[in-house]
Amino acid sequence: MASSWKKYVLWFAQEHVDFRQAEIASLLRVWNIPMNTAKNHRPENPFWVVELQGEEDARKLASRSMSLRCIFELWSHTNLLGAFHDQLNGYIKSNMATLGPLFREDRSFKVTVETYNKHFSQAEKVAKIETLHYLPVTGPVNLKTPDVHFWYIEFWGLDPMNVPEAPLDVLFGRWVADGRRDMINEISLKKRKFIGNTSMDPQLSLLMANQGLVRQGDLVLDPFVGSGSLLVAAAKFGAYVLGSDIDYMTVHGKSKPTRVNQKVREADENIYANLKQYGCEDRFVDVLISDFSRSIWNTNLQFDSIITDPPYGIREATECIEFKTQRRATCLNEGVVHYPSTSPYQFDQLYRDLMNFSARYLKLGGRLVCWFPVLRKDFTDEMLPRHKCLKLVANSEQTLTVYSARRLLTYEKVSDRVEDLDSYELAQAMVDTFRRRYMNMVQQTSGTRKERRAALRDVGREEAMRRGKTLDADGKWKFMSGGGDKADK
Repeated sequence: MASSWKKYVLWFAQEHVDFRQAEIASLLRVWNIPMNTAKNHRPENPFWVVELQGEEDARKLASRSMSLRCIFELWSHTNLLGAFHDQLNGYIKSNMATLGPLFREDRSFKVTVETYNKHFSQAEKVAKIETLHYLPVTGPVNLKTPDVHFWYIEFWGLDPMNVPEAPLDVLFGRWVADGRRDMINEISLKKRKFIGNTSMDPQLSLLMANQGLVRQGDLVLDPFVGSGSLLVAAAKFGAYVLGSDIDYMTVHGKSKPTRVNQKVREADENIYANLKQYGCEDRFVDVLISDFSRSIWNTNLQFDSIITDPPYGIREATECIEFKTQRRATCLNEGVVHYPSTSPYQFDQLYRDLMNFSARYLKLGGRLVCWFPVLRKDFTDEMLPRHKCLKLVANSEQTLTVYSARRLLTYEKVSDRVEDLDSYELAQAMVDTFRRRYMNMVQQTSGTRKERRAALRDVGREEAMRRGKTLDADGKWKFMSGGGDKADK
């Protein structure tokens, strides 16, 4: 790593681990920040040692991250406690010209001891702080709002069943900035005006906006908008948001309430009310009722990002307007509202339309961020959708059940060649609907469980008969006359 840059520690929350690298890479693009990582970098570790060109870059990176707990400037890092103190003391002495202002008498301070995968008592934490007696602090202690906040961290691995005898890493540094995990609670579904059955988790919706490189003033589309959770996240980052969906009842807030004990939805429950609740109503463009399989958009329109969660056919139906080659004569009077019949929107066709649409309507360099459901048992990367105009830049997994998962795919438009706009490809194994494959898996598993329970019943029946029991007319076990042990009665 280049010695001219400053070392920092990215401290991640232990949640959605597979999304960390994709989010950080996207934020580096958003802010145009260069960053170096250590050669022995392990993405699954909660502490990443990186190099940035300055504290301002660290603050920018933290200002939008949902994965980061905080960033601190690294002063000492080793796996040996003795070497740790020598290294820290040497760093302070050699950099006193720049660190001196942090230790002035008018600068309050606080030292926090944190352990990962090992519990320390308060007395043990105090003992750790006392080993840092060589810190040249002269200001007062302030445990609530210190001017300078130091962190001492010991990392004891990731496996709670196999804790090592000594810490794998010991780190010390000065706090620089917290991540934006407060936004997760700010747009919590518990307090949101309008939600539906499949409203996206706030953290995941914000992660999707980050991976879509959403910036102030961007135009963002969700073509399967539902209750508009993804629009809320994009609008919080300053984008103008637009959505469409085939479900009139959901978009207009007339569907059955999702909350427990709520019988009827309130009159103003809709997507616009959500944006107004979070002070983003000025970024709401519109939400349209439309069938995604039949494009309604002007060919000159371009989006900065398309962020969406297509229906999988499990909790929400996949529908499109039924195509009829011959229409029967209608007896409807003029002016009477007609709702066209719908047919299932095939899994392969849905993603074909989504990829081809993105290739046409994204600006060059724009991103498509979408979820893709898979069965974990047979998944390979070759099963993911491909398109000549779109490059896959991130692929993160969220486990749903023992059998299924969904992958957050991030594509970037790299070409606008007209001859490639309809070059969508999907592996033959994924052409069958996800719903059918998922239900077949569930039925097979259910059958296996039934067979296992039946086998256990047979074993129990044989054991009872061996011990001299028999079934009476009511189906209850009892001892045959003169048989069995009294202790079994």
